[in-house]
Amino acid sequence: MCLFAVFLLWFFGRTLNWQEVRESLGKANPIYITLAVLVICLGYLLRAFRWKVLLEPITESSLKELFATTTVGFAAVFFVGRAGEIVRPMWLPMRDRRVRPSAALVTLGLERIFDLAALICFFSVTLLFFDPPAASKRDYATQFALVKLIGNLMLAGVVVGFIGLFVYHKFSAPIIAWFERVTDRKFIPQRIRRLFLSLLRQLAASLQILKSVRELFWVVFWTVALWFSIAIPTWFVILAFNLPFHIPLAGAMFVMFWAAMGSLIPTPGGAAGAFHAVTAGGLIFLGVEQNDAAAISIIMHLVYFAPALIFGFYYLFHGDISIARFRSLLSSEHAVEEIEEGEENEVSGSMFQVSSPKNVNELETET
Repeated sequence: MCLFAVFLLWFFGRTLNWQEVRESLGKANPIYITLAVLVICLGYLLRAFRWKVLLEPITESSLKELFATTTVGFAAVFFVGRAGEIVRPMWLPMRDRRVRPSAALVTLGLERIFDLAALICFFSVTLLFFDPPAASKRDYATQFALVKLIGNLMLAGVVVGFIGLFVYHKFSAPIIAWFERVTDRKFIPQRIRRLFLSLLRQLAASLQILKSVRELFWVVFWTVALWFSIAIPTWFVILAFNLPFHIPLAGAMFVMFWAAMGSLIPTPGGAAGAFHAVTAGGLIFLGVEQNDAAAISIIMHLVYFAPALIFGFYYLFHGDISIARFRSLLSSEHAVEEIEEGEENEVSGSMFQVSSPKNVNELETET
């Protein structure tokens, strides 16, 4: 992956005039950049608020530890790519003993579902109201029509996905019982079977938020607020470069979508190279000159990830978890062992006592 990241960085910079890129970077307004960083920091807090709401149907949790875990998780993603996502559901149970690894893992999955749904909705709504510059419409008319089609198809996929979640929520007991029967085979390792069934139960428990209008409202509210806390800094970074034409907030949301897509590439350095190339491509699509687009993407990458690195290192060095322990969490094999260990503790009864009455125990009784 490191070699792939190097290739992407080369691909990103191969045709750039780096002298012009440096000049463009030097003209960036530091006030806008500072505002962007502050709003991104607020976004990490909003993630912690949402995570707390997602955990409510399963167990109580500490907002402080949720914030710390969120920043440490993003720091891990920066260093090792998307494989670092596993750090969050493993780190939190070590900081807050009330939260089981499987519960943290499932709610992290729900976060990603809500994030993807919100991002696609933002993108689709943006395409309805955003009018790109005339030059872009002329030069990229076919591509823009294709992007609109893709956005609408993804929106339809989000609707289908949420229908699936509602169906699973309503019929989780028979679905889990069916999987218990079909996975009770000699060729299926029991440890994997227990882990899989536990994740299904935790998913069913976490989907209890669908029963509560209040909890569902807060999840949606924090998710929308979170993505505005990313869209607004994206806009601030664009404004910092004082481009010869104005890009509205809707245009920044368009760029944010492509930046998010670029960040999904599992390369170290916070999707280094991929993030820059895709983000710059979105800006060029809007008529931004290539070297200016490159400069904006470089600053945008720093704004997105630098605060998480600062907070992450702070909590890493001021916490009670060693560097060696942190590095071991980056191994997916070790992470699975940790989850299984958590489940074994659950079976022994040591962790049932800290769970909310609304947790998965009721579902296990049903099944």
